[in-house]
Amino acid sequence: MNLHEYQGKEILSSFGVRIQRGIVAQNANEAVAAAKQLTAETGTGWHVIKAQIHAGGRGKGGGVKLAKNLQEVEDIAGKIIGMNLITPQTSKEGKKVHQVLVAEDVYYPGASETSEFYMSVLLNRGTGRNMIMYSTEGGMDIETVAEETPHLIFTEEIDPSVGLMPFQARRIAFNLGLSGNAFKEMTKFVASLYTAYVKSDASLFEINPVLKTSDDKIMAVDAKVTIDDNALFRHKDYMDLRDIREENAIEVEAKAVGLNYVDLDGNVGCMVNGAGLAMATMDLIKQAGGEPANFLDVGGTADAARVEAAFKIILKDPAVKAILINIFGGIVRCDRVAQGVIDAYKNMGTINVPIIVRLQGTNADIAKELIDNSGLDVMSATEFQEAADKVQAVLSK
Repeated sequence: MNLHEYQGKEILSSFGVRIQRGIVAQNANEAVAAAKQLTAETGTGWHVIKAQIHAGGRGKGGGVKLAKNLQEVEDIAGKIIGMNLITPQTSKEGKKVHQVLVAEDVYYPGASETSEFYMSVLLNRGTGRNMIMYSTEGGMDIETVAEETPHLIFTEEIDPSVGLMPFQARRIAFNLGLSGNAFKEMTKFVASLYTAYVKSDASLFEINPVLKTSDDKIMAVDAKVTIDDNALFRHKDYMDLRDIREENAIEVEAKAVGLNYVDLDGNVGCMVNGAGLAMATMDLIKQAGGEPANFLDVGGTADAARVEAAFKIILKDPAVKAILINIFGGIVRCDRVAQGVIDAYKNMGTINVPIIVRLQGTNADIAKELIDNSGLDVMSATEFQEAADKVQAVLSK
C-alpha cells in the first residue's frame, strides 16, 4: 500500500524522525489557512506547495512550487489542485491532483551550506536482509546516479538478529561527509528511520532528499513510503491511509471481490488458479506471440459467481483480444470450474472475444466434455501446447 508524502511523514515523525513540517489542503483557501498556521508555528516566511499523488518526479511536472507570499500560495495551490500532473512515473495522461501539502521552507540561510542526501530502507531480496541505501547525491533520480556515478551509492546491510548497530549509523554519517553536530544528528536520524521502517512493517522508506540544514539539523524533506499489505492486520490505523483514487480502478474492484489481479499492458486476458501457474501461463502467452493483459488468480474456489466476476474485470480492458482460462483441478474439481465458466457465460450474454479453456486435474475429462457440448463459443484444451496453439490461432485472425 503506497502512501502520500504527508502520510509517510506522519509515520516518520511518530518514530522521532525530524521532518519538514506541513499541512494538507484540499483547495486554495485551505492552503492559505495552512500557510498562516505554519508561519505562526514555525516562523517560516516562504512556503512550498507540493502536489500529493502516488508518483515521483513531481517537481519536473510542475507539481512542486515555492510561494513567497500568501497570494502566491493561493495562486499556486489553485493551479496545482485539479490539474493532471504528468511525471516520469505516471502514464501519459498523468494523475489528477486532489490535494496539496503546504510545507515550511527549510532552505533558510545560516552558518553553513545546506546539503542534500539520498536515503532509503528496503529489503535486499538477494541476501534476505534489510538494507539502507544512501548517497551524497540527494535531490536527483537515484537511477541516474546509479547509472552515471555508481561509486557514489553506498549500502549498509542489517543483520536481523541484532538490528541496526550504532557503528553502522556512524559509518553512514561518515560516508556522507558529515562532522560535528551534523554527524550526531545523522546517526540519530538513521536509527529512527530504521526503527520506523521495521515497526511500521514497511517494504520501502525512501527519503529524497534528506536535508542537512544551514544550522546542521537533519530532516526528511520528502517521503515515499510503501506498507506491506500482508502486515496491515497489525496496523488497523494505517488502513485508513489508503487512497483508492490513486490506485488502478480495476485492481480496486478486483480486490473488493477477493480476486488477486494486476493490470498489465497486453492483449490476452488470463484467468488462472494459483500464482505459480499464473506466471507459467503468462510465459505461455508470450511464447504464442501475445502479451498478457493481466495477472489474475481466482484462487481455489472457482465457482460460477467468481468466474463471472473475473470475466467482467478482464473485459473492462478494451485491449483484450482473447481470454485464456488455465485451471489445475487439485483442490477444486475441473467439472465444477467448467460449469462455472458455462453459467457465467450464459449470465453475461454475449462475450465478443474468443475464450480458450484449459482444465487439468480432477475430472478434467468430464470438464472438457461439458465445455465441448455447451454450444457456447468456447474452445477447450487439455495440454499446455494445445492451449498455446489456440491462443496463437485467434490472435493471428
